[in-house]
Amino acid sequence: MEHLSRDHHRNRTHARSRRWRREAVELSALFLAVATADLVADVVVHGHDGPVLLAVSAAALLGAALFHGWWTHRHTHAPPGPDPTPGEAGEAPVSGAADAAGGAGPAADSFSLWRIRTTVADSPGSLASLCGALARLGVNIISLQTHPLAAGTVDEFLVRAPVGLPRARLAGALAAAGGRDTWVDRADAHDLVDVPTRILGLAARTALDAAELPVALRQLFGSCTLRSLPAGPARTEGPPPPHALDGGVMRLREPSGGVIEVSRPHLPFTPTEFARARALVELDAVLGPRVPAGRESVILPAGGEVAVRRAGPDDRRAAVELHGRCSTATLRRRYHGPVGDADRYLAHLLEPRHGQTLAAELPDGRIVALAHLMWDGDGAEVAVLVEDAWQRRGLGTGLLRRLAALAGEAGVTSVHAVTQSSNTAMVAAMRRLEVPLDYEAEDGTLVVTAHLERTAEPVPAPWGPPQAG
Repeated sequence: MEHLSRDHHRNRTHARSRRWRREAVELSALFLAVATADLVADVVVHGHDGPVLLAVSAAALLGAALFHGWWTHRHTHAPPGPDPTPGEAGEAPVSGAADAAGGAGPAADSFSLWRIRTTVADSPGSLASLCGALARLGVNIISLQTHPLAAGTVDEFLVRAPVGLPRARLAGALAAAGGRDTWVDRADAHDLVDVPTRILGLAARTALDAAELPVALRQLFGSCTLRSLPAGPARTEGPPPPHALDGGVMRLREPSGGVIEVSRPHLPFTPTEFARARALVELDAVLGPRVPAGRESVILPAGGEVAVRRAGPDDRRAAVELHGRCSTATLRRRYHGPVGDADRYLAHLLEPRHGQTLAAELPDGRIVALAHLMWDGDGAEVAVLVEDAWQRRGLGTGLLRRLAALAGEAGVTSVHAVTQSSNTAMVAAMRRLEVPLDYEAEDGTLVVTAHLERTAEPVPAPWGPPQAG
C-alpha cells in the first residue's frame, strides 16, 4: 500500500509539472504573437512598402492553403486497385451494418434480390454455416424464415447479392454448407414486405371480396397453379372433405363441398404455408359470399357511357333476363353448347369464389352485358356477353380491357378466350388489348391467349372516375 501511495504522489507531481510547462509555453506564444502583430501594424502604417507587404502576405497565405488542400486530397483519395473476384481470398464481404446505421453503402443498382429456400439438418450451427457461405459471396441477408419439419428445417432467405453473381454459384455454396433441396429464384420489391404484414393485407382483401381468395393464395405462394374442383355427386350430402397436404399439392375444402387445389411441383409446401392457406380459406368460409359495392363508368367510342359494377349471385334473375333478350346466335357464340343450358351456367359464373364478373347496367337496372374472369390453373379465362342491341359500340372491348387489368393485378400473366372460329368480334376485341396473342384452332373452336407479362405496365382500362355504389 505504501508503494502504491508513493507512485500515486509521484504521478500527481509529474502531472502538475507538465501542466505548468504547457501553460508557460502558451503564455510565451501569446506574447510573441502580440509583438509580431504590433510590428506588422507599424510596418504597414508607417512604412513606404506597407500595402505591398500586406498583399504579398495575403498571397502567400492563399498559396499555402491551396497547396495543403491539394496535398491532403492526393494522399487520402488514392486510386482504387483492381476489384477482386467474388469469393477470392482477401475479399471483404458485403455487410448490411452500414445500411442499418444509416451510413453510405454500395449503390442500390449494384445488387439484385433473390429468394432462396434450402433444407438443413436440425442441429446447432447448421444455420450459421449457411449464413457464412452467403457472407463469403458478398451476399447480405435481408430477412429469414424457418419452417420446422419432422426431419430437418427449411430455411427461407430474402437476400441482396452483387449483380452478376450466378444462380448456380449461390446454390452450390449452400449445398457445400450443408443445404439440400435448394431452390433459388429472383425476387422483387414486393418481397421486401415482411410476411406477417403481407398476410394481414391479403386477409383484409379477402374479407372485402370473396373473389380475392384465389388472388391471395397466388400472391402468397408466388408461382403456383390453382384449380377449383366442384363438389362431386358423392359429396353433395356428406361433410366437405378435409384439408390435405401432399408435397407440392394442397387441397383446401370449400363450404359448398368443392375443393381448391393449389399445386407447386418445383417447390413442396411446408406445414407453415399449409396453415396460412387454411386460415385464409376458413376466413372466407366464415364471411360467406360477398361482392364489393361501387360503380365505374365506361366511355363508349361512339359517345355516352355505361355504368359497370361487380355482379354476384343476387344478379342471377337480371342475368337470365339478359339471356332472354339475346339472339340464339349470340348465346351459342358465348356458351358453345345448347342454348337451353345457358341459364344453368349462371350459378357458377356469378359465384365470386370462382372469379370476377362485371355487369354493364343501365339507369333502370337492366343489365346489357356480362364479362367474366375465371381462374384457370396458372392463368385465367375471359368471356364477354353483350346484348344484341348494344353490340358494335365498344362496350365489349372496354369490358375485356378491364378484365385483363384485373388479371394483371392478381399476378396472372396470361388470359385466354375460348370461342368459335367464326366469332370475329371476339378476336378483334382481343387484338385491341395490344399485347402478344397466340391462336390455337381445332374442330371449329378457337383459343386466343393474351400474354400480359410482356407489357411494360398493366393493361389500361377506359374507365371514368369511380362513383359511389
